[in-house]
Amino acid sequence: MRAVGWARSIPVASEVRAARQWAREHLESLGWTTTAPETVDAVLLTVSELVTNAHVHAHSTAQLVLVWDDRCLHVCVHDSSANLPAPRSPSTERTSGRGMFLVDALADTWEAHPCTDGKTVIACFRPPDRPTRTPDEPGEPDGPEQAATPTGEVREGEVREGAD
Repeated sequence: MRAVGWARSIPVASEVRAARQWAREHLESLGWTTTAPETVDAVLLTVSELVTNAHVHAHSTAQLVLVWDDRCLHVCVHDSSANLPAPRSPSTERTSGRGMFLVDALADTWEAHPCTDGKTVIACFRPPDRPTRTPDEPGEPDGPEQAATPTGEVREGEVREGAD
């Protein structure tokens, strides 16, 4: 399997908008803005939510990694908090707390992994022309662990770091 990936640190002091713009540039390079605009919107909203969570809840720089392995785009965000996220039901009582509920609704799959220095949240997106395999179907194992480690390293293929 060949994979391509990009990595960028998003400091707490920076705007989440910068993370979205950076991600959009890489989605454009994959041709997704033309071929899968609804998926691009879902990816960008997920990037916003995960980076915001890293900044607001972990008070941490967000390490944002995008990995495309020709089956799935893995959106990985690492922060310094060991607290794993969980979707909460929307409430009219709260003005926040819907981020992981949105990620759960938008991503094909997502998971969170504890690390020695925090956690990594990984959301997987398949373009609309790629069928989603159910866990019971035979085939290659599904999931982010094939393409990216929690630190964002690609096991096969190449990683190009974003300089911006």
